[in-house]
Amino acid sequence: MLDGWRALSILAVLAGHLLPLGPGRWQMNGMVASSGMAIFFTLSGFLITQLLLRDDRVVPFLIRRLFRILPLVWAAMVLLALAVPANRELLFANLAFYANLPPSSLMEGGHHLWSLCVEVQFYLAVALLVAVAGRRGLYVLPVLALVVTGLRIHAGQPISIVTWHRVDEILAGATLALVVDRIGSEGTGWRPPTWLPLLLGVLLAASAHPALPLWNYARPYLAAAMVGVSLYAAPEWMRRIWTGAVARYIAEISYALYVAHGALAATWLGGLDASTFERYSRRPLLFALTFGLAHISTYYYEQRFTALGKRLARYVSDGARRTATAPKMDGSTLT
Repeated sequence: MLDGWRALSILAVLAGHLLPLGPGRWQMNGMVASSGMAIFFTLSGFLITQLLLRDDRVVPFLIRRLFRILPLVWAAMVLLALAVPANRELLFANLAFYANLPPSSLMEGGHHLWSLCVEVQFYLAVALLVAVAGRRGLYVLPVLALVVTGLRIHAGQPISIVTWHRVDEILAGATLALVVDRIGSEGTGWRPPTWLPLLLGVLLAASAHPALPLWNYARPYLAAAMVGVSLYAAPEWMRRIWTGAVARYIAEISYALYVAHGALAATWLGGLDASTFERYSRRPLLFALTFGLAHISTYYYEQRFTALGKRLARYVSDGARRTATAPKMDGSTLT
């Protein structure tokens, strides 16, 4: 089911950013894109927390995550800096993933990469938390989610790109992982109705609409509830689609789709200075190139670094084990 949600999240982001979704006064584009991002962040928090629940060694964790994220996005940032000349400070802020913090310093063509700033900052923070407190530290994350939502309410920020006003969407996903870990794959014995994920999806869309600012504060928890309930109950047609080959493929290339679509939309293909007709007449080519580049990047570029990161993480883990069990001078071991 998670692949299906990942596929849906990136398709919603692409649709919200690149397609006309009704008259402008309906504000549907923002609603759809924000819903997609909420699902994306929920999945990130869920999967990262699951990984750390299974293995709380933070150095291998960070190696795997950074080798997964950095090669593509750093390459995209460098290319953007060359295409639209950026000064050193601007480039460094993006490469170091703090460009989303006030005052925002996101690159032209890379405004959508604010979400990766939030992601990487979360990786580093949760790694530090686990390094200090072990797996038990993960149980602070639900509290932090509520604190961040409280900060959003206090600051009047229904939607934001600033980490401390947005990371509750990731933290809600982390909370879901802790709940699922507690109740197990079979749930509590009570089976939710199969229509409940659909209802929660409608409520999630409402919570992402700019015209409903109070609902926006519930967005992280509605996204997490929707994904969580679907793990235990969902319509059969939904399960077939969400676990099908198409969903798996889109999920696999979703990261590259996300990085590529915003950068390409800033070029001639995006038609920012063109008429409405010209702009959307270029969309088929934009979509084709986005999916083509994402496919090539995923299978012929990123996978090499992902595999390298896994090997390096194993090497670090094995080295730590060898050190821990190495004999001391008196014949005993270090453990």
